[in-house]
Amino acid sequence: MKRVFTFILAIFSLTIMKAQEQNPPVKVAVIGLTHTHVHWILGREDRGDIEIVGIVEPNTDLAERYTKQHGFSMDIVYPTMDALMEIVKPQAVTAFGTIYDHLSVVEFFAPKGIHVMVEKPLAVSLDHAKKMQALAQKHNIHLLTNYETTWYGSTLKAYKMVHQDNMIGDIRKIVVHDGHPGPNEIGVNEEFLEWLTDPKLNGAGALTDFGCYGANLATWLMKGERPQSVFAMTATNKPDIYPKVDDEATIVLQYPKTQVIIQASWNWPVSRKDMEVYGVTGQIIADNGSTIRYQLGDNAQEQKLTDLKKESPNDDPFTLLAAVVRGQITPQDADLSALQNNMVVMEILDAAMQSAKSGKVVKLK
Repeated sequence: MKRVFTFILAIFSLTIMKAQEQNPPVKVAVIGLTHTHVHWILGREDRGDIEIVGIVEPNTDLAERYTKQHGFSMDIVYPTMDALMEIVKPQAVTAFGTIYDHLSVVEFFAPKGIHVMVEKPLAVSLDHAKKMQALAQKHNIHLLTNYETTWYGSTLKAYKMVHQDNMIGDIRKIVVHDGHPGPNEIGVNEEFLEWLTDPKLNGAGALTDFGCYGANLATWLMKGERPQSVFAMTATNKPDIYPKVDDEATIVLQYPKTQVIIQASWNWPVSRKDMEVYGVTGQIIADNGSTIRYQLGDNAQEQKLTDLKKESPNDDPFTLLAAVVRGQITPQDADLSALQNNMVVMEILDAAMQSAKSGKVVKLK
């Protein structure tokens, strides 16, 4: 019996080793550390899908703090992208600097055939986004955008209930709430706060920081359709804290038969990322990342689903990135991380900024 067990264990070990040889970790470099979402990749458990082979960060103090916190050596930290490429050759990079820097990251790595994943939103402006899109297409790289809500089990379940199960009929209204009490109020670090509240480096305030979530989800639920018009109102309710940018934004998107209301705020009393989808015959409320409430008709009883999760590789941004780099997954245009979806997001954000400034509805061409 002992020999049989040893034999089975050996076969199992060889199988695992062979699988690892066929799918070695994708070599990934982290570009920038000033976006605190970087803790997502630095602090994740080792799933065997990616290997961080380098970090680019000119701020030595910041780099030392984060590498010490997450157990990385300063030997893999480089002051520039050029210095990184002299030593290591990543297959993909993830951008965790300012949104303004996303363009320079794509300009540097796309010609080298290196895939890029950026934190939301895709770019600081529609002009930057178009340049990034052109580079990605010219050099045949994947350019993905990472949102926290992409990995929610509740968002996927809502999509399936709408489009696969046809549980609520045609969508008539989508309402998305995203935000928190404010970056200063929740205590983000100085390096992050400095650029997050700078209109040049972040594009705007709450409008871009949280408005992008709703635009992304709406584009996905509407299967990539662009809205006909965009109207937005912004305000700075705390000018003593955020003198340069808005801290409150409401964006209204109009489609032929659907209206979308996006509420983005640095004034919520609690942090929230939730979504409501209303159809002809029912409604779906995603309260958080794992819970959905739905009601099918005015007289029907509300139902609740909990502990909703996504399955790998769609449960984690860097697992998905690895699968895309390996060619195991090809992003579809309307997908939450896909470039085409996020080009529509940038059209919406650009129109929202125009509308907020002019006070008028902006019609998309």
